[in-house]
Amino acid sequence: MPSTYWLTRFMILRLLGVIYAIAFLVAINQIIPLIGSNGLLPVKLYFNHISSALGSTGAGFIRLPSVFWFTYSDNVLLYAAWGGLILSIVLIAGYANIPLLTVLWFLYLSFIHAGQDWYGYGWEIQLAETGFLAIFLCPLWDMRPFPKYPPPLLIIILFRWLIFRIMLGAGLIKYRGDQVWRNGTALYYYFETQPIPGPFTRWFHFLPRTLLKIGVWFNWLAELIAPWFSFGPKLARHIAGVIMILLQLAIFISGNLSFLNWLTIVPALACFDDSIWKKILPNVLVKKAEAAIAGAHESKAMTTASWVVAGIVALLSIQPTLNLLSPNQVMNTSFDPLELVNTYGAFRSVGQERYNVVFEGTSDDTTGNKARWKPYIYKGLPVLPNKRPPQIAPYQLRLDWQMWFAAMSSADQYPWTYNLTWKLLHNDPGAVSLFAINPFPNKPPRYIRAVRYRYWFADPGNTEGIFWKRQETDLWLPILSAENPQLIAFLKSEEWLR
Repeated sequence: MPSTYWLTRFMILRLLGVIYAIAFLVAINQIIPLIGSNGLLPVKLYFNHISSALGSTGAGFIRLPSVFWFTYSDNVLLYAAWGGLILSIVLIAGYANIPLLTVLWFLYLSFIHAGQDWYGYGWEIQLAETGFLAIFLCPLWDMRPFPKYPPPLLIIILFRWLIFRIMLGAGLIKYRGDQVWRNGTALYYYFETQPIPGPFTRWFHFLPRTLLKIGVWFNWLAELIAPWFSFGPKLARHIAGVIMILLQLAIFISGNLSFLNWLTIVPALACFDDSIWKKILPNVLVKKAEAAIAGAHESKAMTTASWVVAGIVALLSIQPTLNLLSPNQVMNTSFDPLELVNTYGAFRSVGQERYNVVFEGTSDDTTGNKARWKPYIYKGLPVLPNKRPPQIAPYQLRLDWQMWFAAMSSADQYPWTYNLTWKLLHNDPGAVSLFAINPFPNKPPRYIRAVRYRYWFADPGNTEGIFWKRQETDLWLPILSAENPQLIAFLKSEEWLR
C-alpha cells in the first residue's frame, strides 16, 4: 500500500513549533540589549546604513525583508517576539494553517534580517527555509491537528531535499576543510574547543581515542552516505533517517549548539511515513490519523501550491547545488532575500586550542599589579575553572557565541565590544543582563579590561575539583575608563554615543 504522512506532518509541525518557541523566547530575553535603541548594535543605525547604501528604504526592504523596516522601537521588537512565542505555543498545541505558519515564518525572518552579528548563524536561515516549507503542509484555514486534507507528497520530498543538502553540505565542508577530519582525529580536539561545552562534554573529551575515531567515522556515515538514501525505498529511508537523527542527538548531548540539532531533526522526520509512527506514538493519535485518512479529500489548491513551491525550490536550488559540487564550497549562505533555499555546513575546521576572552573590572584607583580585578561571568562560556559547564541548548546565548568567535580574532574585528565595555563602565542594565552576574552591583567599575586566556579540560580525577585549567595569554582589549578620550571618540564615530 502507498505510504501516508499524516502522523509525519503532525510530528514535523509540533517539533517546529517547539523550535520557534525557543527562538522567540531568546529574542524576548536578549533582543533589546543586542539591537534595541540602546543596544550593542542598534537596528536603527543598521537600517539607516542599509538605506543609505542601497538608495532608499524600499530597496533595503527588498534586499532584507523585515517587518521592522516599518517601525523598530523597543516595544515593537518585544511585541513581535511575544507574538511569535504565542503563535508557536498554538502550533505546539496542534493547531496550524497557512496564515499562522506564514506569520511565524515572516516574523522570524524579520529578526534574522535585523539581527546583524547576533543572527548570522547557519541555523537562522535553516529555520527560515524549514518554516517556509512547513507553510505548505497545511490547509489554508483548517487548523485541526488532523485536517481532512492529506499532506502533499511533494512537500514531504522537499523536506528530504532539505535534509540531504544540510547533511551532505556539512560532510563535504569538513572533508574539504581540515585534515583532522580526513585522518579521523577531529574529535580529539572538538569537544574541548567547541563554542559552548555542556555538562557531559569533558566526559566525551576523555573517551578512548579509538572511540573518538569511530565517532568521526559515524559522522561520515551520517553526513556523506545516509543522505543519499533519503529518497530511497522505505526501509532505506527509515534507516537513513535513524542514522541522521542519532548523530544530531549525540551532538546535542555532547555540547551546546543552540537549537541547531533539533532543527536539523525536523526535515529528517520526512524520511519516515506513518507505518513507523504508528508503532511509537500513543494510540489516541494513531486513531485520529486513521479517522482523518478514512475521510480524506484531495485538495486541488494544496496540490497546485505544492507544485508551484517545488518549481521555485528547484530553480533556487541551482546555486546551492553548484556550491555543493564546488571545491571552493562555502557554508551557511543564502542566495535569495527570503532565505528559501540555502547552503549549509558546520565546523569546516576544528581548533586545537581553546581561547576565551574574559571581561574584568576593578574599582581600584590603580591598574597596576595591586589592582583587584573581578571577572564578568558568562552564562555559558567558561570563566571560572571550578564551574561545571551548564546545559544551555536548545536555548542560545548570543553574546557568548559571538565572544567565542571573537577570541579567535582581535577586538578591532568586533568593534561592538568597545560599546559593551562602555556600557559595563556605566552598569547599563541591558548589557549587564547578558552576563550571569554583575560583579559591581552597587557602583560601576572604574576600569574595564578584556583578557584572553587559554583553557583546557582538567583531568576528571583531579583532587582540586576543577573542570578547567587556564593560562593568561594576552590583553585582548586595553584597560579603559569612562573618561578615556579615544574610547569616547570611537563610540561617537560609530554613532553609539551622542
